[in-house]
Amino acid sequence: MPPSLSVVVCSYDGAARLGRTLDALAAQTVRADLEIIVVDDASRDATGHVARGHGATVIRHDTNRGAAAARDTGLRAAKGRVVAFLDDDCEPGPRWAELLLGGYAEDGVAGVGGPIVPETGDGFLPRFLERNNRHEPLELDLTVSAALPYRFWLYLRRQWRAAPPSRGRRDVHAFSGGNMSYEREALLAAGGFDPRFRYAAEEEDLSRRLPRGRLVFVPQAPVAHRYAPTVRGLLRRSLAYGRGAAMQYRKWPGVRPTLFPWPALVAGLAVVAVRWPAVAPAPALLPLLLYPVGLRHALRGRAEALADPYLRLAQETCENIGFLHGLWAFRRMFAEDRTGRGGGQST
Repeated sequence: MPPSLSVVVCSYDGAARLGRTLDALAAQTVRADLEIIVVDDASRDATGHVARGHGATVIRHDTNRGAAAARDTGLRAAKGRVVAFLDDDCEPGPRWAELLLGGYAEDGVAGVGGPIVPETGDGFLPRFLERNNRHEPLELDLTVSAALPYRFWLYLRRQWRAAPPSRGRRDVHAFSGGNMSYEREALLAAGGFDPRFRYAAEEEDLSRRLPRGRLVFVPQAPVAHRYAPTVRGLLRRSLAYGRGAAMQYRKWPGVRPTLFPWPALVAGLAVVAVRWPAVAPAPALLPLLLYPVGLRHALRGRAEALADPYLRLAQETCENIGFLHGLWAFRRMFAEDRTGRGGGQST
């Protein structure tokens, strides 16, 4: 009998962390109904050896092809009715698989996902990530309108909101890739993951191509995201997110450009301050008002959160740079998609 759930774990040089993910899968309440597939994306370490030692099926890429291609490889090999995806630094709780499968009992569900909770230790950066979790799902309000004034309003609302969106069970637009699942036939009907998205945005691209069906976010099915954050790593990921957004913009004509306004505003004031020094305090203090959630945390006794707006400004600046770089780098990548001479999907 085919497994109920195939779990695809994508890994690159993950030998030191993969074992914890596989141990967590071995402890699932529905372990007997799981198929575990590890896609080794041309690792240079013992990733494949660790995976085989835990009884997983291992598929190795000869060259490093990125997250979307690795997920697609796992999808093509999976036998389960539902296929779930984890990263090698994500550890699910013992009822994770059971809760994901339970989500498909509702009518019209094509995908079920859960939260990615950063567990990165102590210090400013780990606490910053807890306050500013980049791995929240994309909410359905993003699909209401593509008009720039509406998107700007959503941006402002996110900056001023005292708390994250509702933590309840709800339909969403797209999941974060480290904790998501879909009906296998729905994924295959959509053409799978587009391997051109090497890092970031492949989940939203997929959600645009899925056949009709709901994507249900189940907050009771989290995975712990364990890694050692650095400012450099944070900003490198922001550059990658920007490039991913540029790929979406190039591939989908209806997608609006994703450029954040506050970095341009602060940079403009900094240029003005060179000519008129009296203006100098404005670019230094303005981020506290543009990203007021940090100030709100500081007023509650977390003084370190006063630094949050400046790090968020740096992240958005890097996303803008990544987006502009991607606009040029991917200017011809999707030309065949638009003219109908090629689909660009995985085979």
